[in-house]
Amino acid sequence: MRFGALGRTALIGLVATLVITGCSSSDSKTGGTTNANGLEKTDLLIGQYPGADSAPLFIAMERGFFKEQGLNVKQEAIQAPQAVLPKLGNGSMDVVLGSYATILSIQSSGLEKFKYIADSYQGAPGAFGIMVAKNSPIKNVGDLKGKKIGVNALVGLGVLTMNPHLKIAGLDPKTDVKYVVVPTTDWITALDKHSVDAVWMTDPYVSQAKNEVGATMLLDTMSGPTEGLPITGWAATEKWVGKNPKTMAAFQRAMAKAQNVAATDRSAVTKILPTYTKIPANVAATINLGNYPTSLNAQRIQRVADLMLEYGFIQQKIDVASMIVTSQG
Repeated sequence: MRFGALGRTALIGLVATLVITGCSSSDSKTGGTTNANGLEKTDLLIGQYPGADSAPLFIAMERGFFKEQGLNVKQEAIQAPQAVLPKLGNGSMDVVLGSYATILSIQSSGLEKFKYIADSYQGAPGAFGIMVAKNSPIKNVGDLKGKKIGVNALVGLGVLTMNPHLKIAGLDPKTDVKYVVVPTTDWITALDKHSVDAVWMTDPYVSQAKNEVGATMLLDTMSGPTEGLPITGWAATEKWVGKNPKTMAAFQRAMAKAQNVAATDRSAVTKILPTYTKIPANVAATINLGNYPTSLNAQRIQRVADLMLEYGFIQQKIDVASMIVTSQG
């Protein structure tokens, strides 16, 4: 077929238009528009706990750290990773914040295969403990025999960090106490209404319980055998990590920047807390915060896995190093 000069010009223009259109096309299966960074997905849904653990996520959102990486991030408050396993499995949720105890338990059970992609929170004195109501007859750990203790998950950090202390007090964690699930947002109400005898809490709820209902801390569960224990980290499924390496690296870069802010500027954390929790600003300003590690450390997290094996949370030893994916640029 022959084309004149005008025809050739029109054809070239058409080809250019198709090339440009093809390069900027949106693919709903990848979750967003292809950008200069070549991210596999640009729209992410992140599952988070409404507590101090999640502060870096909200700092990153507020300060535009995700936008800098070409990501559009939305978040959803969750009770525990188990509740959102279907979403993580089908890809409708991308990354989840989970206690190391919970994620390791799921990993051991074979329900899902996870990779840790960023650390979040580590224990510190005063920020995690067993709380009892005002004027409670429970005065020491031994008094918990035969009592109900509220926790946010039966297989999770609360139970894991209490068990060694119960054992030291001469109690059998399996038979001498009864753990019952109390959602995080109901911790204080459950304690105040005596629907349980004690509740394992994390700050800012520890401080709020003291201020609002006169609760006291019976035991600091980040002391003695559990001092400085890693608390929570950001995880994604093995399948998701394999499909989205560039997106994961972008998420890691944004979170690393936010994590550094949280680690070095307490006021940034206490300022952001009231924006996504029910914690009043005056309480947030005085809470006991844990630490915000700025790198993933397999040896540190291995402590959690080994403690879980000791207390029967898992049946076989887990090599945490095999679950960690370090930052990719």
